Amino acid sequence: MTELLSDLINGLSLGALYALIALGYTMVYGVLRLINFAHADVMMVGAFTGYYTARALHVSRSPAIWKVVVVFAAAMAACALLGLIVERAAYRPLRKSPRLNALITAIGVSLLLENGGQLPFVFGTDIKSMPDLIAGAPLASLAGVSIDSIQVLGFATAFALMVVLNLVVFHTRIGVAMRAVSHNPEVASLMGVGVDGIIAFTFMLGSALAGGAGVLYAMAFTSLDPVMGLLPGLKAFVAAVLGGIGSIKGAMVGGLVLGVSEYLVVFLGYSGYKDAVAFALLILMLLVKPTGLFGRPMTEKV
Repeated sequence: MTELLSDLINGLSLGALYALIALGYTMVYGVLRLINFAHADVMMVGAFTGYYTARALHVSRSPAIWKVVVVFAAAMAACALLGLIVERAAYRPLRKSPRLNALITAIGVSLLLENGGQLPFVFGTDIKSMPDLIAGAPLASLAGVSIDSIQVLGFATAFALMVVLNLVVFHTRIGVAMRAVSHNPEVASLMGVGVDGIIAFTFMLGSALAGGAGVLYAMAFTSLDPVMGLLPGLKAFVAAVLGGIGSIKGAMVGGLVLGVSEYLVVFLGYSGYKDAVAFALLILMLLVKPTGLFGRPMTEKV
């Protein structure tokens, strides 16, 4: 029972990260109907930004709460700026082109970030280790299972960012505009909504969440390299599909379900199949309920 509880806690912590990354996928898809495959590499840029910021502030030698806040703020701001640049340079010129063009461009941007990051004057190919932002000490014990401070910080930060996103989307004027553009950009434009600005803001907001997720992921797994976002990005995409891509609530639930499922496989003694669980769940969901847990079928008019 102790081992099961430990794996459940680890699964929830990992699932919160998947959910945070999945929110970026689902936001962009909800507004543009575009799978932004470069999103996971934006997360990688956020992790490296956090790494260099932490080193510049000497966090390991003299840890402080304000330094942790600065690390997260720097990573999220850098990723928001990167998201804006990618949207303006790569996606906006193709907005009226066939969706396949935008999809190919998204894959191209992903490869550009991954391979560009390996250049010696960018991040390089050597694996880097994330400095300790906080001391990894047990904070609490539940039924004999120690809950680490890094797990608590990761889950609490991810949950807080999800709450902030939910407030922005459903309780602000810009959130109303985002939902209007997602339903019908042409009608929203006629009603006075600046569609280009809303789409750019959506990319920036989703990318900022990816930056925060990148720092949390680097704290949990410590090692950084330019292709670090590939596997978690794919799993977060699976989480978005599980929950119903385009649904914020679905991305949250899908991420938690995926994280817990992976660690249940570890508990059952099949840790070698941990990474396969995500894709098995994806195939199962597409066979049983293609729209995901909270997705709605879309009617195509001809």
